[in-house]
Amino acid sequence: MILDLTFVRAQFPAFSETTLDGWAFFENAGGSYPCKQFIDRLTGFYMKNKVQPYYPYPAAMVAGGLMDDAYKRMAEYLNVDSSEIHFGPSTTQNIYVLANAMRPMWQEGDEIIVSNQDHEANSGAWRRLTDRGMKIVEWHVHPETGVLSLEDLKGLLTERTKMVAYPHCSNVIGHINPVKEITRLAHEFGALSVVDGVGYAPHGFPDLKDLDADIYMFSTYKTFGPHLGLMYVKQALIEKMQNQSHFFKDGITRNMITPAGPDHAQIASINGILDYFDALYEHHFNGKADPAKRNIALTSLFRQHETALLDRLLTFLRSRDDVKIVGPDSIEDRLPIVSIIPLNKDLEEVYATLTEQKLMLGKGHFYAVRPLRDMNIPEQPGVLRFSFVHYTSMEEVDQLMEGLKRALGN
Repeated sequence: MILDLTFVRAQFPAFSETTLDGWAFFENAGGSYPCKQFIDRLTGFYMKNKVQPYYPYPAAMVAGGLMDDAYKRMAEYLNVDSSEIHFGPSTTQNIYVLANAMRPMWQEGDEIIVSNQDHEANSGAWRRLTDRGMKIVEWHVHPETGVLSLEDLKGLLTERTKMVAYPHCSNVIGHINPVKEITRLAHEFGALSVVDGVGYAPHGFPDLKDLDADIYMFSTYKTFGPHLGLMYVKQALIEKMQNQSHFFKDGITRNMITPAGPDHAQIASINGILDYFDALYEHHFNGKADPAKRNIALTSLFRQHETALLDRLLTFLRSRDDVKIVGPDSIEDRLPIVSIIPLNKDLEEVYATLTEQKLMLGKGHFYAVRPLRDMNIPEQPGVLRFSFVHYTSMEEVDQLMEGLKRALGN
């Protein structure tokens, strides 16, 4: 089965927007284009159901039902229970709340292992717990490859370890970490496995039951929908946390770690992401399947398409002696997040030329300051980053390579 890119791109209004005509988008790790199903859902909610949900009149009953559907359908795709899905304003904010909710579970001097490969979202709030008696243990990346070592982790785990926090996929080097194995190691020491999936989820939702992590988080604005952060938290774990919402919400787990309260319209519009996935599945596959199996099939389609594009780009970059690929330079255990450093030209100059070639790219440190420091890469100017997802075409990758030739000097 091959991904029908014409069908895929027809689901995204950006590809028919005249102001974007000719531009190739390679900053998807910072946020994806929204699908039309999400846009329709959000617009429809504001037009018809923007009232306080769950009251016994039609507009409110529909509003509450749409929100409940979003929790249920997302949980089914992720292969968990709907009571374990939580939506907050952002992943960074969600982790800040989690850190406060979880601190009373631990004793002074207990240890948290925090990887240095992470975006600061899954790092900063945990590290601040040093001010509240916790010991932070650094899990450094390899200074050349930027990869985390399982052997290093084994040497860091102790009987006082309470949690290991790390990314499923680095947002700078694109390397995929073995979550199941890391989780197994953490659990052997009675520690929690807390995974930042922000870089991974845009390339296919994980099967969370299979991974067995205790907490998994990603941002839905990077998965074709609204600007929300999604948290999966095992039900048994959240029941041990300190309530962060109003006192009368204690024990109501959907509210305990979302003190700001739910954004009704955006949560309801999550259905649009799943409408899009359902439409993709129905277009590509015969027969019916439950959402978790649909997700597995779609992820395989996405990965096949993205890997072909990634292979082409990495082959081109490896052929040049005027750029350094940051991190691993092969497609093995890799997602299409590629960072480079120009060796013969100023990074800002290269970036400006690429922009002139109608290439939308990222530059800087991308809040991944710690892995760059471990690899002795200055945060300023940082790196050039090319990131793409399943709606990216081979022609756009070719446009990127031609732009690089011009920017670097053939």
